[in-house]
Amino acid sequence: MARYGEDPTAQADIYVSAPCAVVWALVSDITLPARFSTELTGAWWIDGAAGPCVGARFIGQSHHDAVGDWQTTCTVVSCEEPQAFAWVVGDPALASARWGFELAAEDGGTRVRQWAILGPGPSGLTPVIEAMPDKEERIVARRLAEHETNMQRCLEGIKALAESRSR
Repeated sequence: MARYGEDPTAQADIYVSAPCAVVWALVSDITLPARFSTELTGAWWIDGAAGPCVGARFIGQSHHDAVGDWQTTCTVVSCEEPQAFAWVVGDPALASARWGFELAAEDGGTRVRQWAILGPGPSGLTPVIEAMPDKEERIVARRLAEHETNMQRCLEGIKALAESRSR
């Protein structure tokens, strides 16, 4: 089990029977995960950004039954078509989380990995951990499990869309 300050990471991957270019169009669409996630409810570009590029910013709208609704400002930190798309949540110098997708050609299709690293900056977990420091590892493990469940749902949705577009 990991503690918050130890870069705890959630990840999931899936094989998609579609070329990287088809999958790239889906993983770089910031609005797409909201179709499959139980937490992310929407996302939109801000500051005049029209699409993914390093430095572009967007708002993520989320909901969790234990917390309610909230928004975060995210900044794209990697946009390497068609292999990597990543962003940080909050202050880029001290992000509350880092998220991304990695794509690799495999057996005529694409291996897609989604990951998230909590911290190092404060997040919604910070006050919970401060209130129950003896339970930090369990709190972090539960949050990672929630992220992995949503990542798997997102990847399965991406797979279905990409494969239907590649027929």
